[in-house]
Amino acid sequence: MTLYPAIDLKDGKAVRLTKGLMQSAKIYSDEPWSLVKKFEEMGAEWVHLVDLNGAFAGEPKNLEQIIKIRQNCNVKLELGGGIRDEDTIKKMLDIGIDRIILGSIAVKDPQFVKDMAKKYPIVVGIDAIDGYVAVEGWGEVSSMKATDLAKEFAKAGVEAIICTDVGRDGTLSGVNVDFTVEIAKVSGISTIASGGLKDEKDIEALINTSYVDGVIIGKAYYEGTLDLAKMFKLLS
Repeated sequence: MTLYPAIDLKDGKAVRLTKGLMQSAKIYSDEPWSLVKKFEEMGAEWVHLVDLNGAFAGEPKNLEQIIKIRQNCNVKLELGGGIRDEDTIKKMLDIGIDRIILGSIAVKDPQFVKDMAKKYPIVVGIDAIDGYVAVEGWGEVSSMKATDLAKEFAKAGVEAIICTDVGRDGTLSGVNVDFTVEIAKVSGISTIASGGLKDEKDIEALINTSYVDGVIIGKAYYEGTLDLAKMFKLLS
């Protein structure tokens, strides 16, 4: 089970949202790179970065902070938010991002994602509201079921699927284990749970399924309901 501490970037700061609502942003640091450094010192192998402004704008908007994180930290970085064409993918990889998360574009142009997965380290982000895929920074809900989108990429060569239950995201109400397992089963791809993680019990429940390979940890760390340093030691 890989733990992915998460940082959402908004206006150059590290924040967390509740249920994806931008107006709910709570600032946790003015220096996001220092948070990533802290995760690295705890034992993180990966850190999950989301450019929130980029997700709404359709192009990266927190480049200065992303570059600063890369220059100051040695962990592997995965990045999503506003990455919707090949030039941007290349640009992010040239900066030193280790893998790229494609979300909205995966719904609108799945063939593009399949083509990119043949050339670059790509992760598909599937964000769902009541089982249907949310796009454009979760501002719209499509008519596509999350499970159908996951099936679309079953043999496409993507490195992983990150599935987020938007209704639980940032709520500390517990991760949606059944939803995550369903995505893992229909896709056959390494699946990372996201949204609502509260504490150790959630991580244990995911490990016990034997289907889930990772989990994204956000508010549980920032609000102190999970001892992240302890979890890294337990799982090392």
